[in-house]
Amino acid sequence: MKLNKQDILKALETITAPGEGRNLAESGAVTNIVTFSDEVVVDVTISNPSLQAKKKTEVEIMKAIHDKVYEKAKITVNVKVDAPAKPKNEIKGKPIPGIQNIIAVASGKGGVGKSTVTANLGAMLAKMGFKVGILDADIYGPSIPIMYDVANERPLSVNVDGKSKMKPVENYGVKILSIGFFTKPDQAVIWRGPMAAKALNQMIFDADWGELDFLLIDLPPGTGDIHLSIMQAMPITGAVVVSTPQQVALADAKKGVAMFQQESINVPVLGMVENMAYFTPEELPDNKYYIFGQAGAKHLSEDLEVPFLGEIPLVQSIREAGDIGRPAALQTATPLEQAFETLTKHIVQEVVRRNDALPPTEAIKITTMAGCSAVKK
Repeated sequence: MKLNKQDILKALETITAPGEGRNLAESGAVTNIVTFSDEVVVDVTISNPSLQAKKKTEVEIMKAIHDKVYEKAKITVNVKVDAPAKPKNEIKGKPIPGIQNIIAVASGKGGVGKSTVTANLGAMLAKMGFKVGILDADIYGPSIPIMYDVANERPLSVNVDGKSKMKPVENYGVKILSIGFFTKPDQAVIWRGPMAAKALNQMIFDADWGELDFLLIDLPPGTGDIHLSIMQAMPITGAVVVSTPQQVALADAKKGVAMFQQESINVPVLGMVENMAYFTPEELPDNKYYIFGQAGAKHLSEDLEVPFLGEIPLVQSIREAGDIGRPAALQTATPLEQAFETLTKHIVQEVVRRNDALPPTEAIKITTMAGCSAVKK
């Protein structure tokens, strides 16, 4: 008997392709059929890589041809597996409409001035003309409201497209949301991880952030649950790691960088900032005393092959500015303003460089924004 290709194909319509939900013919799994008198060769490609699926497909094809075409047919079945590549186990978040860049400010160790750097970076970005927001994600020690003199404010509820949302508190041109707005000054936040993550998600997605060029996230110190929750919730453009120069802080900063570089997280590290780099007395403005060691974070950034973004001196007026709620970066014609301006320029430059791999419109939104003339100087 001479076998017919159309008869073979019709018989294969009675077999379901493994994992497809459609028959072999419809799914395109049958890539070739060759007949020679009473012999037939069937080439099939399936997506299920298991040995069981391959064997089952082979047996079902032989049975269908024997039952429906010719019971004495000599059949050769070649089963090829074309399994889809496994997606990278990267932590991804969903974009927030209107927010162009999200920068996480982190530190491996507490007390190195991470919140101070965040507050002044936000103020300087706003001063340069960018639209800026700060999410105070330091659940257990929120300090941004104090540094912006809004500790007694409360976010209002606004209606956006029929949904009730939180309107961030605003000062110095920076929009702010913090768990500190929802707790009393003497009230400790004693929450387990899931509760903290839920509160953060509300501040991220139930807020009316509007159009922002930059959303800064002041992360808690360390590498833990809150960090993962943030990186799962939103697509972080890049991370800035803050450290002081001494070895005990650098050891933890190294872990902070390593966290973002984990294969499962894969958040670009924009660079490192050295805070409390040196002490300059007011009466001796030209003197520098390296109390915690010299250039420790700079050397670490070189070792880790991440950019060094700048150094901030240990100056009494930075602490005073934070305490009274007016970031030191807002001062004019001072060494502090210059230090924070340099730091901010470098961070914006790194964001532009990092976004070079994205569609041109994304990069243009940064390079053409008001205030970027300062970056290009």
